[in-house]
Amino acid sequence: MKIDEISSPDLRPIPHDDPHSHICSQMELSIKEIERHSPGKPLPETLSAELNRCVIQLVPLVPLPNSIKLQIWKLSYRLWNACVDLSNAAGVKSSAYKLNEEHAKLRQVSADLLFLAGDVSTIPSPAFKAASFFYKTGLIWHELRKFDLANNCFEKATDLTSKVEISSVSDNEEKRLLLDLNIARSRTAWEVADRNLCITLLNRSKNLLFGNAENYKAVANQYLMFAKTILSKNEVSGVNEESKLMNEALELCEKGLRIVKRTEETLALKELKSKTLRFMAASHLQRDEFESALKCVKFLRSGERDQHPSLSVLAMKAWLGLGRFGEAEQELRSMVLDKGIPEGVWVSAVESYFQAVGTAGAETAKGVFLGLVGRCNVSAGAAIRIVNKVIGSGGCDGKEARVRAKVVADVVSDDRVVELFAGGAAANERTAMHAILWNCAAEHFRSKDFQTSAEIFEKSMLYVPYDIENRTLRAKGYRVLCLCHLGLAQLDRAEEYINEAEKLEPNIASAFLKFKVYLQKKNDSAATTQVQTMSSCLDFTTDFLLLSAHEAIACHSLPVAVASLSHILDLYSAGKPMPTTEVIIFRTLVTVLSQDHINDSDILKQMKRAHARMSELGPKAFFGKGEVGKRERNWFSVNAWNSGVRTGKEKKYDLCAEFFRLASEFYSAVTDEETEGNNEMVCQSLILAASAIIADEKQRNGTLTETEVKQAIALLDRVQKILSSSTSGSGENDNLLASIAPSLFFTYIWSAYDLYGRLSGMGPQQLVLIKQFANSKSCNIDHLLQIGLEASQGAQSNHEVAAFALNTCLSNLLASPFPDYSKVALILRKLISSGTILKGDTCDDAIMETYKQAYRIMVGLKEGEYPVEEAKWLSMTAWNRAAVPVRLGHIDTAKKWMGMGLELARTVPGMQTYRSCMEDFVVGFEEKIHGQKDSKSNAVLVT
Repeated sequence: MKIDEISSPDLRPIPHDDPHSHICSQMELSIKEIERHSPGKPLPETLSAELNRCVIQLVPLVPLPNSIKLQIWKLSYRLWNACVDLSNAAGVKSSAYKLNEEHAKLRQVSADLLFLAGDVSTIPSPAFKAASFFYKTGLIWHELRKFDLANNCFEKATDLTSKVEISSVSDNEEKRLLLDLNIARSRTAWEVADRNLCITLLNRSKNLLFGNAENYKAVANQYLMFAKTILSKNEVSGVNEESKLMNEALELCEKGLRIVKRTEETLALKELKSKTLRFMAASHLQRDEFESALKCVKFLRSGERDQHPSLSVLAMKAWLGLGRFGEAEQELRSMVLDKGIPEGVWVSAVESYFQAVGTAGAETAKGVFLGLVGRCNVSAGAAIRIVNKVIGSGGCDGKEARVRAKVVADVVSDDRVVELFAGGAAANERTAMHAILWNCAAEHFRSKDFQTSAEIFEKSMLYVPYDIENRTLRAKGYRVLCLCHLGLAQLDRAEEYINEAEKLEPNIASAFLKFKVYLQKKNDSAATTQVQTMSSCLDFTTDFLLLSAHEAIACHSLPVAVASLSHILDLYSAGKPMPTTEVIIFRTLVTVLSQDHINDSDILKQMKRAHARMSELGPKAFFGKGEVGKRERNWFSVNAWNSGVRTGKEKKYDLCAEFFRLASEFYSAVTDEETEGNNEMVCQSLILAASAIIADEKQRNGTLTETEVKQAIALLDRVQKILSSSTSGSGENDNLLASIAPSLFFTYIWSAYDLYGRLSGMGPQQLVLIKQFANSKSCNIDHLLQIGLEASQGAQSNHEVAAFALNTCLSNLLASPFPDYSKVALILRKLISSGTILKGDTCDDAIMETYKQAYRIMVGLKEGEYPVEEAKWLSMTAWNRAAVPVRLGHIDTAKKWMGMGLELARTVPGMQTYRSCMEDFVVGFEEKIHGQKDSKSNAVLVT
């Protein structure tokens, strides 16, 4: 409020050299600057500082001349009015706080000027006018929460008015100022927690009522305000104080009603009394004094005829507190019949009822709300509050949460509720409702309650407009409904929803969910096609292919998983950036294929593909670096080896050979910080690969082509090269030959011998190979015997190899402490037979030497130690060899063979008859020779 400037009679001019005049001139300049100041700009702090400096300069000059006093009063009023103009113009701009604080400083200067000036003879009630300035300035400081400055202003105002007798005050404004000062001081004391002073000042205010209804109302209202503050804090320690303050307010209302006469004043006090009683009821509720709260409500309804909307809420909460839910429900339902109840009141009542009763009151809350929707002008915000309250905070168990969700679904699907959210004006509320329903459905989805989740997600779609802007949101809703029905195994409905989503938004998410539906329906062909479709989406990322592969594996749909992983590998070959390494995809693909052994050909194909990529990129780039790379390399190596072993046992020798060939390549790969591969395993893999090639040939009764033979030999040549380097070099390969199992080394020798025999001119190499085997630590008599026997017969026989192998084997047998004479006999028979076949009777000396060796072996043996049948065979074959020389007249040769046969027969038990015949024949043969008979005798053949 602007205060009129004081008018006064002309006064004589004040000399310029007067200090009073100089100070007043300075203040007037500052005040003029304030009057000219633009309201849109903040006041500079220098103005208040300058004026404060002038006030300080005036203090020592007190008391002031009357003319100076009057001039100061004028300047004070000009300053005050300038502040009022600026404050009114500033309004509520962004700089209002600093503007008000600066105004408070200027108004403080205006009040201080009046205080310094004191009484002026021409101004009536100067003390009350100065007190009014301090009071209003104190209110501003209080609003700015500068309580110490506010209290100083109020105390100065009180000091100014205390000099006047209360009984002498007749002006109503001055009387009200006295009351307002006490109330203002009590409010400031309350803010600084000086409760005793606060209550004392309010009690003093009772003496300043002057029989005025407004004054009664003001003091009672202040008591009530303090009580409400304590009530809002819900402090146990403040219960008694809260009750006292409300009782004081109630008592003041009753006293005021006894003295007032005008109707409007009576109504105002009655309204304040009812308000106080309602807060007393709320206070009783807060302290769980439900009976007292109901008494207050009954008194208000019957005695005061109060129909305030909050009474139903208070009564309902009191009945709920007493556990009398029937009466509480009646109070709640009664609100439906009262159209005058504000929305916030009945919404709060429904919330309180549902919170107390829980799911048991869900149907009641739903009925009340829908009834109110039908009768009242309910807002969308109220519907949101009710739905949010019914849903709760997610802390309920499964059954209770489902009950809540059912009630929510019924409420939000009601056409009247949906209509509340129609139109552009309710766009924000519609979005909020959709978010609440979505979050509720998502919570049920996370708890695997797909049925409830699907129902709530469907209801949330009611709050998504059918327009282009919300097309994405609708598609999202259809996709999540598809997920819910997938969880319920309702695959046809899931497919319907994802088809709708794809129509609205054909993106990768929709394509992937469609893929999931096909997987669940066991439609592998459609799922495989969908993998290709996903790649054509604009927002496609390779992560979805990986996810598709994992989904297919989880659904045991191996063909789809293989298709997904193969497609990923095609992207690697195309050079596209990928989220994981290529070797992991290969490993996963091989693992998937390995789950069924009918996929051996596919496994081989993918491992060959992996080997090709390894050769293209290099082992370090393909497998990775460090220990990771070694583990990956070893996985492929071992997997190829195991596949070779398994297919070999299953007699799939063609696949077996390829797997071992790949294993050798993987084992020979060099990763980070390695100089060479695992040569031991490389050798073993190559040996088994070559042997599998030979086994495959025999299995299919075919014949290897010359090219295939050379390829197999090349494998074994690699073995020979590695073995040669290991025996001549140093380092970790020194014991490589020894580390290979004897049986495997024999397989290498046997396979190499077999393959060399298929090519012309390879006889010398075969002999070198067998000699290498015979000189190795892995040499075994049985293996060497087997080689000798094989070399001595068949179309690819090599008698040099046979002779070497058999002789070496014989030497080794005889060198042992306990020779196996059955093997010795077999070797001797084979040496004699092969010698006879190879050279006929032209080389009797070599064959004779073999017979003599046999004789020397048999001499001294125990009976039966040398196989009898073999001994007989030696004796009889030696004797029979004399037949031809006898016919031809080669007397010496005949006598030599007959002598050998006879000698051998003497060492063999059971040949006495044969030996007698032999001896008789020899005697007869000798007689014939001595008798110089010309005729040739026929040699008698022993049969």
